[in-house]
Amino acid sequence: MDLMVVKFGGTSVGDGSRIKKAAQSVVNEYMKGSQVVVVVSAVNKTTDELIGLSNDAIGSSLTNKQKAEIMAMGELTSARLFSATIESLGVKSEFIDPYNELWPIITDSNSLEAKIDLNATNKNAEGIKELVNQGVIPVICGFLGKGPAGEITTLGRGGSDVTAFLMGHCLDANEVIIVTDVDGVMSTDPNKIEGAELLDAISVEELRDLATHGAQVLHPHALKYKDPLISAKIINFANGDLTSKGTSILGPFEGEMLKCVTLYKDPISLIAIVGEAMLKKVGLMAKLTTALANDGINILGMSAGQNSITVFVNKADSNKAYLLLHQLVIETDVLSSLSLGRDTAMITFVSPDIIETPGIISDITEPLRKNNINILEITSSQTAVVLFVDWEDGEKAHKLITEVLEWILKEHMLLWSLHLQKKGLLMKKVSDPILIIWLIKV
Repeated sequence: MDLMVVKFGGTSVGDGSRIKKAAQSVVNEYMKGSQVVVVVSAVNKTTDELIGLSNDAIGSSLTNKQKAEIMAMGELTSARLFSATIESLGVKSEFIDPYNELWPIITDSNSLEAKIDLNATNKNAEGIKELVNQGVIPVICGFLGKGPAGEITTLGRGGSDVTAFLMGHCLDANEVIIVTDVDGVMSTDPNKIEGAELLDAISVEELRDLATHGAQVLHPHALKYKDPLISAKIINFANGDLTSKGTSILGPFEGEMLKCVTLYKDPISLIAIVGEAMLKKVGLMAKLTTALANDGINILGMSAGQNSITVFVNKADSNKAYLLLHQLVIETDVLSSLSLGRDTAMITFVSPDIIETPGIISDITEPLRKNNINILEITSSQTAVVLFVDWEDGEKAHKLITEVLEWILKEHMLLWSLHLQKKGLLMKKVSDPILIIWLIKV
């Protein structure tokens, strides 16, 4: 029997009629023979209103523990409402909140940004499975956790998305459905560009990059719990139909490593171009890249400052690139000179956790400092860090940064080893995170 986890966002339970419509869509799938677990957010804007009320009434005297308990009231209420609505439609349901003995999500004691105890949560999820097997539809509060002393904790903004994907993993679900107020993922914000189009599918890494850069459709932190063997999609509550197409979420990473460190195979040359107030020159970057592109020279990296631009190209192309850019320097009044640097190694560190891991840049660079490896250039985005070091230091730097990766992977190691054990792919606990990633790939 198929099991689906369905998360309803705040707007999809924004009033009584929407709650009834959402509950009916769940009952419809249940009557078709599916098992359904519901994750529900607070009614639209309730959490913000509760925070505003508590700030106005209590101000700075409000403790984090008190704030978590107050914020939780939105989910506590919506779960009860949703469960009661399902029962009014003739199907047995039970709301599950942190006060319930069946509550699955266990965390540390951080009241407002709690870290999930994956092992305990996975174990506690067995109680939800038993309830489902009895023909009951559990309605679980999103966003919330239970700390070591039984206290309510919260998972931070987007916590209901985390709850849905986490429950999908722990319950070994067939599908996770995110029900929200949009048809799915669009090619861009439809409020800004009228011609935005609905995407049929999007990969986990693409969606996470969109989310980390401001797209509101799904919280990026939730996608770390996206099981590659579980289907997932985003649909609009307005349809009132859980079989609606929406946008499918593919992955994670479609066979690629969740996180990786790579050393570019060939030496790279650094070309530094200097000038006066270069960033104020409109179209200067376009001229630089076009000059190289017209001769088939690939740019592996670029960085820019107020008075300098650094371009990285393959060493094999360096002399040609050097001559082309020198001609551009002569022809452009704001450019004064350029130089061709020594052989360089490029190391790329990719991790979707970069944006959510304070101090990750120092974690990567500190081992290099301790080993007297000089960083010639460093660039970063919300999902990748690229370092350039002397060519002779490349292998050693790659090894040191790979050790940092393995440290960061520890959190994911437990999640995936539990998953593989459940699937019968892993007969004993694995301690090597790289092996776990390899097992996922095959």
